[in-house]
Amino acid sequence: MQYTLENEYLTVTAGTSGAELTGIRSKQTDAEYLWQADEKYWKRHAPVLFPIVGSLKDKQLLIGGRAYPMGQHGFARDMEFVLTEKTDSSVRFTLDSDDATRAKYPYDFRLEIGYELDGCDIRTIWKVTDTGSEDLHYQIGGHPAFNCPLTDGEQSDHYFLFDSGEPVRYRLLNGSGLLEDQVYTLETENGFYKIPADMFDKDALIIEDGQSKAVSICTPDKKPYLTVLFDAPLYGLWSPAGKGAPFVCIEPWFGRADRALFAGDITEREYDQALIPGESRQYSYTIRIEK
Repeated sequence: MQYTLENEYLTVTAGTSGAELTGIRSKQTDAEYLWQADEKYWKRHAPVLFPIVGSLKDKQLLIGGRAYPMGQHGFARDMEFVLTEKTDSSVRFTLDSDDATRAKYPYDFRLEIGYELDGCDIRTIWKVTDTGSEDLHYQIGGHPAFNCPLTDGEQSDHYFLFDSGEPVRYRLLNGSGLLEDQVYTLETENGFYKIPADMFDKDALIIEDGQSKAVSICTPDKKPYLTVLFDAPLYGLWSPAGKGAPFVCIEPWFGRADRALFAGDITEREYDQALIPGESRQYSYTIRIEK
């Protein structure tokens, strides 16, 4: 079921399926900023990635000496959440572990996903609680897709703007979706990087080491029209490889795919997030529609 948040600037929608943000529309211009999922390019809008981000070595998660098969980005994005709070400017959804989740991920947890609308900002909030009797290990991340171009023109006429103003170091994934070691560089100019038509031909760009706290998408005249602000240790940039899809993703992450030679269990995964029984942790990022 879909729910609507609105103010004088924006109409925002989100639903119980995956607790996914599904629309961000300007009341001034009627422009839709969020990708409107389709089968040709990508069937999702802005899924939440839990309990893993990216792909696993051999597509399985090792926990307590047992292997649990798990696909890319985990299972939360495909599950039905429960509406637990709704106001004119906010909504919150909840997913609790059950027998079905424990069969593929043997932990007890509560995952709460909320959205708050404030002016031209949409804040995404994730809260994870360990509801079991043992330490909870997980990763979490966002995967919002934004229309680019927003209205007319070619994506390759548009720019990213990175707040650091420095060249951006990144890594790529191999054919199994695992992290390669080689480091590449986007040579920016005052933080701007023009999006080449082949930018995503090798899949996602993985950007670590806290290089950015804000990334914008800009029009051909370098005017930002959308910014993602975050305090995550890493993020991804993605659009479907080789498809020329009319959207780009800016993805704040607290986790990522395994390295190609990784052979450890869940507690040894890089960016492992851990909670003790009864403990909660909250994460957030903001999508800002630039006026």
